[in-house]
Amino acid sequence: MNKSIVLVVDDDININRLVSLYLEKEGYEVISATKGDMAIHEFKKNNPDIILLDVMLPVLDGWQVLSEIRKTSQVPIIMFTAKDETFDKVMGLELGADDYITKPFEPKELIARIKAVLRRTQSTEKEKIIQYSMLYISLKEYVVMYKNKVVEMPPKEIELLYFLAIHPNTVFTREQLLESVWGFEFFGDSRTVDVHIKRIREKLPDCEQFGWQIKTVWRVGYKFELKNMEG
Repeated sequence: MNKSIVLVVDDDININRLVSLYLEKEGYEVISATKGDMAIHEFKKNNPDIILLDVMLPVLDGWQVLSEIRKTSQVPIIMFTAKDETFDKVMGLELGADDYITKPFEPKELIARIKAVLRRTQSTEKEKIIQYSMLYISLKEYVVMYKNKVVEMPPKEIELLYFLAIHPNTVFTREQLLESVWGFEFFGDSRTVDVHIKRIREKLPDCEQFGWQIKTVWRVGYKFELKNMEG
């Protein structure tokens, strides 16, 4: 079985080496980068299975690297944040990060996060397509079409919409959505879900006329309400 390739991006040489040693001990193949432009180069060259990406980097910061990679790839990315700040976490999630971990961290926690993200992303069924009246969602192509026009959505909005749509009329709490779509078990910020739902709704105006909508269930969460079960 081939080893999973991990790209470690951190400008702190000591942290970079320490993380690399732990990962190699766990059986991963490790590639390192210490600058943002170097990270993008190594990503394109080596096609890693997962990326550990520090926020504070020279040349290009972590946000810029994340945005650049997300233009062409859905490779799992775990962000390193120096402070336990909600802003950094929400920013990472908005830009398409899969998880985050705050420095300083325990090696065992990092390994657990990596395994969880890899397990989730590698087992995701990305061949599925779901359709309702005037709505088409494809996780194979990461495309959403509404009224026969492509709707520009970042990956997490598409995944959230898809998850709700394949469970019509089922109510999910924000925590359940974080765990199912982002993979967080009590690590996420529930406001992230609200922001994503708000943006999805803005991009799918007047959808109620087609027999479906994303509905808020007061004090509980959200559901994809389907009034007409015909797809």
